[in-house]
Amino acid sequence: MDIKTATALRRLRLISVPEAVSFLLLLVCSVLKRTTDFNAVPVMGAVHGILFVAYVVLWADAWRTARWGRGTAALYFVLSVLPTGGFFAERKLKREAENAVIASRARREGVVNA
Repeated sequence: MDIKTATALRRLRLISVPEAVSFLLLLVCSVLKRTTDFNAVPVMGAVHGILFVAYVVLWADAWRTARWGRGTAALYFVLSVLPTGGFFAERKLKREAENAVIASRARREGVVNA
């Protein structure tokens, strides 16, 4: 994995958790709006919208840079629209980056998979 790919995946990973948290908070605010006089939906909606747009931009960059297939790209996009999907995306991206580092070190040291 080259540095551009690693950077793109890291940026996507870093935005996925705040995007998921903002989505959950928006859902909580929506429930509170309907059950109490508390209405933070306009503020949380704006925050979540900004984070979602940032996620989509970084997702598109990661898709292009990492040369994902359509299935992998679709998976990461679907995870962005699920309330807790960002947490799963972060874990999967972290694992993908760790595996790439291990493979890179193995290639550099001349270790071949048997």
